[in-house]
Amino acid sequence: MTKILYLEDEHYLGRIVKESLASRGYEMKLVTDGANVMRVFDYFNPDICILDVMVPNIDGFALAILIKEKKHNMPIIFLTAKNQTEDVIMGFKSGGNDFIKKPFSMEELILRIENLMKLNSGNEEVLKNQKIELGKYLFNYDKFQLIHQNEIITLSHRENDLIYLLYENRNKKLDRNIILMKLWGNDSFYNSRNLDVYIRKLRVYFEKDPSIQLKTLRGIGYYFSIG
Repeated sequence: MTKILYLEDEHYLGRIVKESLASRGYEMKLVTDGANVMRVFDYFNPDICILDVMVPNIDGFALAILIKEKKHNMPIIFLTAKNQTEDVIMGFKSGGNDFIKKPFSMEELILRIENLMKLNSGNEEVLKNQKIELGKYLFNYDKFQLIHQNEIITLSHRENDLIYLLYENRNKKLDRNIILMKLWGNDSFYNSRNLDVYIRKLRVYFEKDPSIQLKTLRGIGYYFSIG
């Protein structure tokens, strides 16, 4: 089920769009204030964001920049009553992938969501099927392998997904709860202890290349860096 984070401060419109998309099988999270978006983004972990531009406290353009810093390949659709050329340019410069002018039809919005999701899924599959260079290692997501010179480490499903998630968020902090929700679906104490075990394993796997660092940010999460 595709998860959509929807920012809209017009309450009636927000409710209509949320209910319409939910009835089509999307999992929705409606936010009405820009100041709350990043908190919801972190725990909800959406597949796509639909952002109204003119909202209280933090506008959609500024939020798009923050979202792309956290997850560079997150698809973003802007909704706006404006249609000036400079607004469209600003939207794309801040990381938007599409731009819809109000008023709009639900059919148009759904079509644009589906097109972006297909495009994003295709890009992710291309990346996952490549051998990714991690310092002196090669990571093959598709084959569950971490390769160092002639040594091949066969990874478990969780190890494989955890390495990919760390790589996707390299050189920036990654919240512990995001990892738990992404890989296990909940942040229970049992899963939290399992994550500790997997982190220790990965540190052992990467110990042959000191340029690869997997640091614990106490009370926050982790920071994965290469070189």
